[in-house]
Amino acid sequence: MTLDQAAAPGQAARPPLKSLDDALAELLSHAACLTDVECVPTLDADGRVLAQDVVSALQVPPKDNSAMDGYAVRCADLAAGLALPVSQRIPAGSSGSPLSPMSVARIFTGAPVPEGADAVVMQEDCSVQDDGAVLVRERVPLGQWIRRSGEDVTQGAVILSKGERLTPASLGLAASIGMSQLQVVRRPKVALFSTGDELVMPGDVPPEHMPPGAIYNSNRFFLQALLKRLGCEVSDLGIVPDSRAATVEALRKAAQHHDLILTSGGVSVGEEDHIKPAVQSLGQLDLWQIAIKPGKPFAYGQVRRDGVVDGLKTDEGSGIAVRARSGSCAGDGAGLAHFIGLPGNPVSSFVTFLMLVRPFLLKLQGVSEVAPQSIAATADFVWARGDKRREFLRVRRNAAGALELFPNQSAGVLTSAVWGDGLVDNPPGQTIAPGDVVRFIAFAEVLS
Repeated sequence: MTLDQAAAPGQAARPPLKSLDDALAELLSHAACLTDVECVPTLDADGRVLAQDVVSALQVPPKDNSAMDGYAVRCADLAAGLALPVSQRIPAGSSGSPLSPMSVARIFTGAPVPEGADAVVMQEDCSVQDDGAVLVRERVPLGQWIRRSGEDVTQGAVILSKGERLTPASLGLAASIGMSQLQVVRRPKVALFSTGDELVMPGDVPPEHMPPGAIYNSNRFFLQALLKRLGCEVSDLGIVPDSRAATVEALRKAAQHHDLILTSGGVSVGEEDHIKPAVQSLGQLDLWQIAIKPGKPFAYGQVRRDGVVDGLKTDEGSGIAVRARSGSCAGDGAGLAHFIGLPGNPVSSFVTFLMLVRPFLLKLQGVSEVAPQSIAATADFVWARGDKRREFLRVRRNAAGALELFPNQSAGVLTSAVWGDGLVDNPPGQTIAPGDVVRFIAFAEVLS
């Protein structure tokens, strides 16, 4: 029996902690893709997830065109090394006529290459004679500076795939084939609230008047920002008092019109931690504690949208509690809201969001590759004692490209997440010495 399984006399042993990989797999198994689709202007689709493939109805570029300002030529005509007359001028947006033998065409970037021409010469490689004839000074290979029709996009090609999260480059690519609107998955609707009588909102109480034991609610700010970066519609429900009745009511109301209820705090095992029994009274709790540091107290569950609380159903019109038949939480997803409870310590909340909530929300929107991606990096620090849990250490790259460690890795030190530019994903029990290769997850990867 491990220390995590040990129990006080007279109490049942606690189950072993769930690994992060197992927790993520189980969490994602509940994240059925949202089925509602929206048609949005391409200009407004950055960060949204495609609901269908985007197929090109044309070639890009549509015709062979010039990659440079210069002259369209026949390479065979240049063999004699003679200056050749300019037979036509072809600006971008116009079409020229077939190129006359023993002549060149003045051409500009993006203009269609005239029939008969087999290369383009940069104007810097040419000399214009007094009579206007053009002498090509350099050897010209066939096809030089010609962009071929379809070399970017071929007609009928899938240029963007269903489940792809759109980027600025994606929007430009869609526009290049004439797509003014795109079909995307609707935004997840997330209700966010914090629990804890110790929490105070910045601006409500000045620092010099903070009562003993009070802290400012920092989690609310970064969680809302993270949710919005993932394209969610966020309902900020504020701070819920530390009571079971208040927590149950907040959960019940939040479940009615949201896909996910996300809370911060109250998921540990203290007497004032009411999230667990509140969720269980309205539905079920499937995950509880995970073997990661920071972030062990994490909860996933489901809340019914029927208002049932321990066999009582509230009549919305009268406010009177009436007896109702208790039902299973399994069944039609339309009758359930997902619930995720994050720990209250700010770094724990931050890390568990990135490792678990972010993949969950991406899968809800139909993204296929959702797990955070790590790269190999070199440590420039000492980590002398590995924890029995999988650790996420706050680090940043130094001038040499190696990783240096923030000196205080406490779950309450949010400074570490601002100072750092990523996390070392450190296996259980693993020590680290300078020069060791570690797994590095860049914040740029998981905060986009």
